[in-house]
Amino acid sequence: MRFVTLVITHLAALGVGFAAGIFLLPILSAPAAPPPAQVASLAQDAEYQGEFVRDLAGSDFLHWGEGTVSVSNQMISLQGSLAPGPAYRLYLSPVFVETEAEFEANRANMVQVGPIDVFENFIVPVPEGIDPADYTTAVVWCESFSEFITAASYR
Repeated sequence: MRFVTLVITHLAALGVGFAAGIFLLPILSAPAAPPPAQVASLAQDAEYQGEFVRDLAGSDFLHWGEGTVSVSNQMISLQGSLAPGPAYRLYLSPVFVETEAEFEANRANMVQVGPIDVFENFIVPVPEGIDPADYTTAVVWCESFSEFITAASYR
């Protein structure tokens, strides 16, 4: 009986440690966030703006974003924060989505802009050939766990 108890408690501790590592590793390995003044400057030059809000249907206490998203032909920036997590990607969508199911149903019509490596005040360059005017919504998606994080309609 003692052996079974030890196995169960050790497995539970291993599980908790693994979960904590998944949550904390992106925070510990994230590069420094861009300075607020740089993000504010990009926001002034943006053609479009939208808001990430916490109360979307697909967001929860572990998957959320809040703040102002500024979109130009060269850069997309956020003055705000995202819940920490691994392998976040910024997408542009022609329709507003707010759940995993809606994201997956519309993914073929979206374009991936690039990775998001910070969880506060991000700046993501817009690659050549992508015109933000062809889309209406910025979406943050977690590639590792296929989780919807947040979205903002910018036009």
